[in-house]
Amino acid sequence: MATSFDRSGKGKIRREEALAYHSSGRKGKVEVVPTKPCGTARELSLAYSPGVAEPCLEIAKDEQLSYMYTARGNLVAVISNGTAVLGLGDIGPAAAKPVMEGKGVLFKKFADIDVYDIELRANDVDSFCNTVKALEPTFGGVNLEDVKAPECFLIEERLKNEMQIPVFHDDQHGTAIISGAALLNALEICGKKIDRIRVVVSGAGASAIACSKFYISLGVKKENILLVDSKGVLYKGRTEGMNPFKEPFAQETRARTLADALEGADVLLGLSGKGLVTPRMVQSMARSPIVFALANPDPEITYPEAKEARDDVIMATGRSDYPNQVNNVLGFPFIFRGALDVRARAITEEMKMAATRALAALAKEQVPDSVSKAYGGESFTFGPEYIIPKPFDSRVLLWVAPAVAEAAMACGAARQNIDLDRYKDELRKRQSRAHEVMGVIFAKAKKRAARIVFTEGNQPKILQAAQILKEEGICEPILLGHPDPIRAVIEEMRHNELRDAKIIEPEQSDLFEKYTAAYYQMRQRRGITPREARKRMLTRNYFGAMMVREGAADGLVTGLTMQYPEAIRAPLEIIRSREGRKAGGVYIVVTKNDFKLFADCTVNIDPTAEELAERGDAVVFELRDGPRRIAREGATRSRARAAAAARSGDRRRDGGGRRHARRGARCLPLLAAHRRSQRLRLPRPRRRQHRLQAHLAHRPRGSDRPRAPRNGEAGQRPADQRQRRCDRQPRRGHGAARPGGRVPVLAGANRLRRKSWALCACASACAMQSDTRSTVFARTRLMAGLAPARGPKALFSSSACALSQKTLPTPGKVAIPRSPKALESWSR
Repeated sequence: MATSFDRSGKGKIRREEALAYHSSGRKGKVEVVPTKPCGTARELSLAYSPGVAEPCLEIAKDEQLSYMYTARGNLVAVISNGTAVLGLGDIGPAAAKPVMEGKGVLFKKFADIDVYDIELRANDVDSFCNTVKALEPTFGGVNLEDVKAPECFLIEERLKNEMQIPVFHDDQHGTAIISGAALLNALEICGKKIDRIRVVVSGAGASAIACSKFYISLGVKKENILLVDSKGVLYKGRTEGMNPFKEPFAQETRARTLADALEGADVLLGLSGKGLVTPRMVQSMARSPIVFALANPDPEITYPEAKEARDDVIMATGRSDYPNQVNNVLGFPFIFRGALDVRARAITEEMKMAATRALAALAKEQVPDSVSKAYGGESFTFGPEYIIPKPFDSRVLLWVAPAVAEAAMACGAARQNIDLDRYKDELRKRQSRAHEVMGVIFAKAKKRAARIVFTEGNQPKILQAAQILKEEGICEPILLGHPDPIRAVIEEMRHNELRDAKIIEPEQSDLFEKYTAAYYQMRQRRGITPREARKRMLTRNYFGAMMVREGAADGLVTGLTMQYPEAIRAPLEIIRSREGRKAGGVYIVVTKNDFKLFADCTVNIDPTAEELAERGDAVVFELRDGPRRIAREGATRSRARAAAAARSGDRRRDGGGRRHARRGARCLPLLAAHRRSQRLRLPRPRRRQHRLQAHLAHRPRGSDRPRAPRNGEAGQRPADQRQRRCDRQPRRGHGAARPGGRVPVLAGANRLRRKSWALCACASACAMQSDTRSTVFARTRLMAGLAPARGPKALFSSSACALSQKTLPTPGKVAIPRSPKALESWSR
């Protein structure tokens, strides 16, 4: 088995620690959490009686509607009778419950699938099958777990024939699917053909027989597979210890022991027990032997022993402390995810094969830094010590589930067809709240592939990020650096999308002299000489900033290999900030139910209250620049139409201008960094007074809503105008919230300019590849910046905290002038 208990102490898990983990606080490891609001009497009436009657009546008409009105489509039953609990044997159903709860945790953690664990006191096949079959209306799929052989074969086959939902015995097929992917890649490394190899399987239980059948479907010839159990090799004529499931694998052979069978063999698949394979047996195998020693907690032969016996061996085990861990968690969560999302009737051989080939293909891809960090910073490259993805590789969901869903639709097992591109986006959103938030930015960026210049184009992390961006259609990357080394790295890392990417060496570019002259003209009054201008333009950071300023690029990503002050210096000098505003940084912090913006946390040291208010206003202005621009342009066009209509005598066209003008007024920025449950009431500001200043200065007791003047008081307005005061509620849908109402955190964010979306999307992809800070700039404004932070993080824009899925990092020290005058000059 690929997963088991380690009671030997090698896993460094103490008995007291394990017991405390399961018993402390809320007992066990799982709970049921409602997904709909139920805080009021009305909501409870909708959740139960009488509102629940309506979906019941609809499901009574069509049973398939249960997938729409209930959680059935995302609910799997993990069912066991406790007769073969991992490495513990027949311990009974009650003792098996902690294992089944743990299985549910893995389903939820890796694929966001809900699980009810069910332990049955049913050891005979009939009672077990009848009970599980009766549960079919409740679940979208059934995962059989820890049922002993040979009953497990009969139970699974019978349930698959009698039920119309997927039934999957992970102990049989999970190991087969994962080890099959490892086998395909190991054979590719060795240069061997799958139809010519000899395979020896140590063990003849449920997993061994399932793996042997699956290897045959992969292309291994049946006559080239030898199974060895506790009685020896399965050969023709043997009667001791045989059963109908072992009989098909009995071969005509003179081999009688495991040592005999391994002589000249190409592959050893160990699914038996500790220490059954000796170094001498490995030495007797063919060239470049493949050894999968999957017994747990201790394999048939340890990794060091096998490597000492044969330095050309490709080794895999079920342990996480050795390379190439064959872990079932790479299979069952994602296979069920794909099957549930197309409402499959069964998990077919085609779906299993698709999962295997997807895992094998993923292992050949470049491994992101996020995976390396999960394993102590170790780097992974496709080869003898990395033939299968790591369990904590988040990309497995995006590769395996779509492959399984596609295979289900192709073979006719699916009840509904889905769009695979949209499905992959939905899977990304399932992975985290941050992906859900950033999905809007990705969608906006894809509408117009902006030209983004990467100043550190020779860095592998930047190239990997650029590959992802180009492949996803988010941007057109422009790489700065020496072309020959960059193309060599592209070929080495197999970044096929970047083979036709634009690579510019600043000194050899036709634009170098033009940019040098433009920079000198721009900064000559600030002590820049022609020689210094030329020297700085040789720096990629300055050259890239000039590309953005001159319109040769739409955005800039920089800062991977330099300190934060140096990263933002060139863009601040060349791109500049908006007229009348200073540069600032923004964090976006994403929580489970909300997300918030924090400014300024990176650039300006010890700002005053007025400066903070200005920064907040600038952030909201960037988010709502779209509605303002639409209002201005719409009003201009409408006035022109109205003038033309007046000349022609048609007055009906005048309404559009007033409508756009009102829309612009309603889209005035509101400083929003509150929870959705909180209310922010903003009084009307006085002339030349900021909204936040008015809010801080006006704090009446009881309620902070300004009172309207009464009759006879100063400031009284006619009755017909009282309803048009400043707190009038605007129409919905224009990105603004009324004072006194709920203020959304990113109201109006959907109006961001396309270049800004592209930059945020580029930053998101780059964040997945790096553990350092960087900076992103738009052509018309400074977008964002990040200070150094503790621990693994990475972001290149205002979307930093959203993608790192961590709390707000602590800003580090930034070398910025501290005198007000020098700071103002530097920021400008």
